[in-house]
Amino acid sequence: MPKTYTFPRDLLDAQAALDETRSQYDAYARTLPWSAEPMAGWEAEKQPYTSFRSGKADSPGYTPEQAAEVARFQARLLELSVTVSTHPFWDTLDDGVVQARMALKHAHDKPADAEAQA
Repeated sequence: MPKTYTFPRDLLDAQAALDETRSQYDAYARTLPWSAEPMAGWEAEKQPYTSFRSGKADSPGYTPEQAAEVARFQARLLELSVTVSTHPFWDTLDDGVVQARMALKHAHDKPADAEAQA
């Protein structure tokens, strides 16, 4: 039976904000050019025994607005990561910090039966 923890509300909120910010950043990053700086594309040699040929189109690089948004996301992710990892709650545990940290990461997960009813 996994141990349960009573996490402080501010720690739960910080973890939820970290998860949400990471999700938003990942979605935003998928819309960006493949290179932050302008870079020529390339095409590799055809792979043996297949017709697959890897390559990338030219990348225009990030616009100043895109670079600023990436920097904003990265700063927020760092801030939230520090908040979660240095929270005083961790000092209250004698052992099992890793297990508690993993439990916190999943504290907002919906139980499987709740998802089936939704």
